[in-house]
Amino acid sequence: MYRDNDIAVIEKPSGMLTVPYPGSRARTAVQVLGAMLSSSGIATEPLVVHRLDRDTSGVMMFALNAAVQKKIMAQWHTMVSERLYRAVAENPAHGTAADEGLIDSPLAFNAHTMGYVPKSTDKVKTVPARTHFRVVERGKTHTLFELSLDTGKKNQIRAHLASIGYTLAGDENYRAESDPFHRLALHARSLCFVHPTTGKEMRFEVSEPPEWLEFVKTNRTKCEAPVWKKEKPNHENHVIIGERKVSKKQLSKMDFMDRMKYLHQK
Repeated sequence: MYRDNDIAVIEKPSGMLTVPYPGSRARTAVQVLGAMLSSSGIATEPLVVHRLDRDTSGVMMFALNAAVQKKIMAQWHTMVSERLYRAVAENPAHGTAADEGLIDSPLAFNAHTMGYVPKSTDKVKTVPARTHFRVVERGKTHTLFELSLDTGKKNQIRAHLASIGYTLAGDENYRAESDPFHRLALHARSLCFVHPTTGKEMRFEVSEPPEWLEFVKTNRTKCEAPVWKKEKPNHENHVIIGERKVSKKQLSKMDFMDRMKYLHQK
């Protein structure tokens, strides 16, 4: 989307990691951008200043030298003036969210580093998290949200919306009931910041797929069942949560947060 001597801005597709992890052979955003720079005769490696989850698409910025990377990371909260996301979430069975608001519930992380909002009685380590939301469109089965973050914790939007009953469509980790777009319905729509070298205000925006709004407006009631809902029935008297065995009787008494707490226990 943009490149100069100090920064590059890209649109990351859903399904692509930002950076590699040990043992992974999948292409990552930093590797693809590095190859693009190399093919243009630019002998520099892009450096990460922020991340998007693998299944989140949208606008990302990279530094192109160590000095700029250090400056951006030190001044991120003052130099970035806007960072908006769009998301399609399943409507809860009971109650609806306000037209706009703030979710400031602290987050905990289970053994698989997945974020969640713990119960007030849970004795787990938490970190502060603040997510602002605005309803863009309400539908019969789903809602289109616009969100911005005061903090940038892992899984923050997904965990915060799930905590108020709005699981993101296509979110396997939070056991979504629908997968209408065959991907996680979360998109980093815009990024506005002051250039770390020139001081110029810059804004980049990529709209979420147009079918997201159309889907919400049409009030469809039948969504294709996600892959994780098509598993063969388990006729044994127990199931596996993470790496733990739990009886079906125990499972029937667990809500989402109880399952997250169970995974968190060692």
